[in-house]
Amino acid sequence: MFLGLGPVELVIIVVVLVLLFGLAKLPVIANALGRTLRQFRRGAAEDDESGQSQ
Repeated sequence: MFLGLGPVELVIIVVVLVLLFGLAKLPVIANALGRTLRQFRRGAAEDDESGQSQ
């Protein structure tokens, strides 16, 4: 289970995304989402480090 979603719900979400954006745009969207999550985690880790040093 991912985020409390079962396999059926995940398949439905993927199908809806394919219908909305098409197969060509999904890799671009996934790449942008991955970059955004990495930047968010990096920023959160830096914030934790600066908070501990104070």
